[in-house]
Amino acid sequence: MPNVPDHVPTDSLPGAVVKAADALAGAARDGIACAPVRTLLDDGDIEAAYAVQRLNLRREQATGRRIVGRKIGLTSPAVQRQLGVDQPDFGALFADTAVPEGGEVPAGRLLQPKVEAEVALVLGSDLPHRHCTVVDLLRATDFALPALEIVDSRVRDWDISIVDTVADNASCGLYVLGASPVPLSGLDLRSVQMTMTRNGEMASEGTGADCLGGPLNAAVWLASALAERGDPLRAGDLVLTGALGPMVPAAPGDVFHARISNLGTVGIGFAAEGDHR
Repeated sequence: MPNVPDHVPTDSLPGAVVKAADALAGAARDGIACAPVRTLLDDGDIEAAYAVQRLNLRREQATGRRIVGRKIGLTSPAVQRQLGVDQPDFGALFADTAVPEGGEVPAGRLLQPKVEAEVALVLGSDLPHRHCTVVDLLRATDFALPALEIVDSRVRDWDISIVDTVADNASCGLYVLGASPVPLSGLDLRSVQMTMTRNGEMASEGTGADCLGGPLNAAVWLASALAERGDPLRAGDLVLTGALGPMVPAAPGDVFHARISNLGTVGIGFAAEGDHR
C-alpha cells in the first residue's frame, strides 16, 4: 500500500475512489504500471476520476510538494473522438517535475514517457471568473514560452480511457520550458507553426490551431472549468495549453528539440539505459 500521510482523510470518499487512488499512487511509488482504474470506477464517471486525482494531489501536497500550475490534455479532436469525449481534461503541475531546458531526464524517472510540444502561458493575475473570456486571459497573461510536456501513464501499456487519464492527473510526467519569455501583444498563437525532432529526424508537427482551435481557447476553457470548481488559476501559475501535434514515444538516449514559430526553441534529452544520475 502507498505511504499515505495520516492527516489526509478518506472516510468521506467512496471506497472505489480510494482504491483507484491507491493503485495509481502505488504504481508511481514502485515504478510498476497498474491495471486500468476504470475497472474500479463507474464507466464514464469523470467526476469520480477527478475525485481520485484530487485525493492523490492532496496526498502529494501533504508531503511538501508544491503545485505551480496546470496542464490541459485531450485538446486534439482526433484524440477526443478516440476516447469518446467532447471536452479536454486537466491536471496539476508540481515544482519538482520541471526539467531545465537542454537538460536530461534520468533513466527510470518515468514509466512510459511520450513527448509533445506546446505553448506555455505564465499568469500575472488571477482568473476567478466562471465564464472566463479571451480578454480576461489576455489581460492576465504575463508571457508565453515554448514548452515540452513529457507525459507519462501509471496505467499499463497506456491502456487508458478518459476516466483513467483524469484519475492519473491527466497523465502528467515532467515538463520543460524554453528560456525566452515572449509577451502576447501582437502574437497570434493560432498561427504558430510547431516542428519537433527526435534524434535529428522529424517526429511531430502542427499548428496553434490544432490545439482546440488555438491555445488561448484551451486556456479559457481551463480557467472557466477551474473557477467553476472553486479552484481558480492564480497569479504566477504556469499553464501548459495542450499539444500542437502528435505525442512521440521516448526511449533512453533520445534527444528532442522543438521549434515554435515566434516563440523559440526548447529541448530535452533522455539518459541512456543504466544512467540513473
